[in-house]
Amino acid sequence: QVQLVESGGGLVQPGGSLRLSCAASGSIFSIYRMGWYRQAPGKQRELVATITSGGSTNYADSVKGRFTISRDNAKKSVDVQMNSLKPEDTAVYYCNAHHVLSTKDYWGRGTQVTVSS
Repeated sequence: QVQLVESGGGLVQPGGSLRLSCAASGSIFSIYRMGWYRQAPGKQRELVATITSGGSTNYADSVKGRFTISRDNAKKSVDVQMNSLKPEDTAVYYCNAHHVLSTKDYWGRGTQVTVSS
């Protein structure tokens, strides 16, 4: 199993930046594909970005060119740098760990990101 704790959310003006961090504990970090997802009010949870242990990344079209996901396998952490934020980026952001063998998913509790002037 793995436990995930997110940090770094908050209120930011449109065009601003935030960096979210996720600390993992409890299992071998490298066997998980890590990712960030988000859920806006009244909407389903959606993919933001994922990153494999080898560093391969995948992004939602809506964040390409603005968000950058990274991971540190030694520190068991995954971050997402969010630039040029838009009001439509407002959501609760969740850290995800996807076990590549069992396909089981683990989730953090989420951190609120609000983009507003």
